[in-house]
Amino acid sequence: MTDPRVPPSRIDVCLVVGGVYHDFDFARRELLQLLSEHDRARVSVRHNWDDVQTLSAADAIISYTCDVRPNEASQAALREWVERGGRWVALHGTNAALDHPRPAGVEAPRCFASFAHTLGSQFIAHPEIGPFTVENASPDHWLVAGIDSFITRDELYLMEHLDPDALEVLLRTHWLGETPSFAESDWNSGSGERLVQYLRPLGNGAVLYNTLGHCRGHYDMAPLQDYYPTIERCSWETAQYYELLRRAIRWAFGATE
Repeated sequence: MTDPRVPPSRIDVCLVVGGVYHDFDFARRELLQLLSEHDRARVSVRHNWDDVQTLSAADAIISYTCDVRPNEASQAALREWVERGGRWVALHGTNAALDHPRPAGVEAPRCFASFAHTLGSQFIAHPEIGPFTVENASPDHWLVAGIDSFITRDELYLMEHLDPDALEVLLRTHWLGETPSFAESDWNSGSGERLVQYLRPLGNGAVLYNTLGHCRGHYDMAPLQDYYPTIERCSWETAQYYELLRRAIRWAFGATE
């Protein structure tokens, strides 16, 4: 039983939001709003992985990035932090490295092996934004319990999984086809199962990865495009995504149910 005379401990959160081709102001604001629901959370905001001291001292890490490539020291620090018991909520493009443009399409260089292995995946490609069904692959797990299959309109991530047997799949979809905008464009083989959310245990800690949540505003494609005509909010427009994020934050803070 909790002793009412002992105040609840502070939770130091490192929120890493930044990169390219996304509305990071929107994502940062929404995540900070969700974190503000927890009085114990004190949040440090960073736009890349360079601040190893803050990362290593955090009680929880939450990231929403795209093409933000950690150096070797940061990769080692993140892995050590997870292995000693840290819980990291990684969202959308955290696992993405993009070389763009290229004649054959956008390339996904394998440039951060330790980082990708810690995350459990690396982004390779996605089809054009469109609707797909998110299926509950583990309905008895509290992180997704009670969340029925739902349709969202988002970027459907096609990934390389570096230790697939270690992943606990929570949400998935199925898709086969081609991605002509990307160098690795043929995705017609196999079962078509694509992971949408999974847990990646590592040592005494874990990563919870959710690939949903693309967002883009009018000015987020620079320098490729000065003005992007469409504002995209994708899964941020669904109640299910916000419920998943709220549960993910509770998990990062140590909840088990």
